Order: sequence, then C-alpha cells, then structure tokens
Amino acid sequence: MALSAALYNLDGKVVGEVKLPPVFELPVRPDLIQRAFLAAFTARLQPQGRDPMAGKRTTAESWGVGHGVARVPRVKGGRRAALAPMTVGGRRAHPPRVEKVVEERINVKERRLAIASAIAATADRRWVEARGHRVGEGLSLPIVVVDDLESLSTAVEARAFLKRLGLWEDVERAKEGIKVRPGRGKMRGRRYREPKSLLIVVGQDRGVKRAFENFTGVDVALAKSLSIMRLAPGGVPGRLTIYTQSALKQLEAARSFT
Repeated sequence: MALSAALYNLDGKVVGEVKLPPVFELPVRPDLIQRAFLAAFTARLQPQGRDPMAGKRTTAESWGVGHGVARVPRVKGGRRAALAPMTVGGRRAHPPRVEKVVEERINVKERRLAIASAIAATADRRWVEARGHRVGEGLSLPIVVVDDLESLSTAVEARAFLKRLGLWEDVERAKEGIKVRPGRGKMRGRRYREPKSLLIVVGQDRGVKRAFENFTGVDVALAKSLSIMRLAPGGVPGRLTIYTQSALKQLEAARSFT
C-alpha cells in the first residue's frame, strides 16, 4: 500500500492528501548516510603540503660531543641552533604532505542509496526529533505544501507562512543556538557555528529562495539537485523538511539520486 501525506496550503490548513513516492518507504541507513556525507565533505577539501626544503636552507651542523653543549645543529660561526624541529626557523617534525589521501571515496550506487535513505528519514518523526528539531504535534511528516509556496518572494510572507504552519519555533531555536566557535577557527573566517533548521525542497525557484535566505539555518534546494549535505548536515539524518507538490513529482520521476 502506497504511503500518503497531508497537503497543506499557505494558511497552514490541510486541503487534501498526496501520494508519496516510493523513496519514502526505504529504510533509514545512518551508516551509509554518514559515509556519503564524509565523501561529499572531504571532496571539497584542498590538499595542502609544505615545501620539502622548508627550514633546511641552512649550513648548520652539529658540533658533536665533547663541547659541553647539546648536539643540535648550529649555524657556522656562532652558537645559534638551527635546522632541528625545536629551533627557531627549523623544519617541522611531521609536516603535512600533498600526497596524503584526504578524500573519502564512495560507490555511486551507495551514494544514491544514501540520498534516498536521507529523504526517507525526513518522513520519520523519530529521526527528525532526534536531530533536535521542534515539530508541532498536529503536523504530519513529511510536510507537503501546495506549489504556491514557490511563489513567495518576501521574508514577511515567508515568516507568516512558517508561523501559521507552526514551524517558526524551529527557526528561533536555530537563531538562539548560534555560538562562537572554539579554537583557531575564529580567526579563519568561521567565527560562528550556526545550527541547521528547515530545508525547503521545491520543484522550481520562483522567488522562494530569496524569501527564506536570511532566516537562520533555513536552506532552499531544488528536488532535482538534492544532496546529502543538505538532507543530512553533519551526516545525521532526519532534517526537518518541507516539500512542494512539484518537488514530489520530480522525486517520483527520478530513477536515481545524484
């Protein structure tokens, strides 16, 4: 028997019922989802390394034993230590190398199954609540909305829609959860850690992305280009997701998920 879900309008009221694609009947595979996320995440990393001669451009040599000083290499004509890892301007003990493999590889069919499994997790309240999302008791998952959602173009309209549907509380949760990142990352362009909130999956962007782009943690994605990074941030399935009718039709027609 095919699964079905309630259809909501922009006022947050149930106006019908829609048939869900078979992808929502798949079991949730957190192991595959984690692997697919690591593969997608590490694919964006740029290999880095050090100059093999860094810290070695010196004539420093050790004096050997019998001089009453440590046997570290010293600059000729002086006593200043050089070349060794613990010296000023010396080489690094274990520098990063460009030949190191930093990318996690995954098979194509595994990646497609992981994306399909992550889609199925958005329809399971247990997975969604386990991620920390706040879902109203009256809402049925997955949340399917009429295609009029794709025409929203202002943040005022978008906020009013989320409040009527009972999802604005989750956006506020993400906003209150913004924290200053610990460690060196604060100085490297990523000072704040921002929690993820809603994912809105549409068949066509007719202004909806502009309406929701400034809300904390809210993302808008096209159904034909869904990725594991959007569906399961951090490799954790169960993101709170809104689908439009046209998005479901595209998922129904898709033979695979890339």
